[in-house]
Amino acid sequence: MKVLVWYYSSEMEPTSYKYERFFELSPDLLCIAGFDGYFKKVNCAVTQLLGYDEEEMYARPINDFIHPDDQEITYRHRTELFNLKPLFNFENRYLKKSGEVVWLSWTSLPVETEQLIFGVAKDVTYKIQLETERNLMMTQLLQMNHDLKQLHYTTTHNLRSPINNFIGIVELLLMEKHSAATQELLVVLNQAGLNLKNTLEGYVDDLGMHENSKQGFEPVSVTETIHAVTNSIHELIRKSKAKINIQMPENTMFFGRKTYLHSIFLNLITNAIKYARPELPPIIDIEASAHQTNFVIKVSDNGQGFDVQANEGKLFGFQQKFHSHADSKGIGLFLVYHHVQRMNGQIQLESKLNEGTTFIMTFLNPN
Repeated sequence: MKVLVWYYSSEMEPTSYKYERFFELSPDLLCIAGFDGYFKKVNCAVTQLLGYDEEEMYARPINDFIHPDDQEITYRHRTELFNLKPLFNFENRYLKKSGEVVWLSWTSLPVETEQLIFGVAKDVTYKIQLETERNLMMTQLLQMNHDLKQLHYTTTHNLRSPINNFIGIVELLLMEKHSAATQELLVVLNQAGLNLKNTLEGYVDDLGMHENSKQGFEPVSVTETIHAVTNSIHELIRKSKAKINIQMPENTMFFGRKTYLHSIFLNLITNAIKYARPELPPIIDIEASAHQTNFVIKVSDNGQGFDVQANEGKLFGFQQKFHSHADSKGIGLFLVYHHVQRMNGQIQLESKLNEGTTFIMTFLNPN
């Protein structure tokens, strides 16, 4: 390996002065250190960053400038240099004169005949800080994900008993004689309880699968899923006088997760009813179509709508609200967005104030 060795002295040729200017003007930290552990020459970038003048830099061992926690690992790598092995991209911490900590990334080359080490360093403090913040955020997200799963398991488990009791009581009442209206209401209540029980059990099964894989994907009937959702909110639909138009063949199949598709339709339909215009009954159009490379689901309503551009960047955020409805929690669209993503899909939203909203979900066909 050829290394350009340069020394500054008063006897240099004029051309060497250009190297001196390059050394001093370089934004990178350039230094020459001896095998004895002292700096022999540093450029202005070093003194400006660390806050020491040249005399201080040359008078103290290099180890004095290194963060105490990094001195041992730095010594081990320096030993490699003494064995004439170049050092690339080695990161350690230095202490400024002010006491601040900076991270430096070093490339160093030893020259045995001169007992010198030529080093170039870059200040990577900002990069390290970003990595630290990212790792902390990832740790927090993983913990939150774990906590949410545990909460989901606990909630689902604790709800099973009262739901089973509810279903049992309704079934006992169904065995007795009642008026036709009461009997019809009991049938509706029993079906609602069974739907809720099946939904909860589906969520438990889904949590046991790997979130980042296609495990658990299966052919799902879109129309059956919509009917299951509308049956579970039959009274809400009746009271709101909502009209739901299903524009697809009865046998339309989708390859994904049944619980996610159920949740998507439940949230979009209930939102369309919740945010309907007071003067108009809700009209909800649901379309689905299979194509060569993808599967598209479109859900449209004639509700209040909102200004998409004014809310850009937070459309599917957690607890983001676009209306002052008392029952609004800002969670429905957040769930829809993540369900679509979990099924390898993308979602687009089109809306205008008092002109309704359209959700377009596009899923890639499985290979």
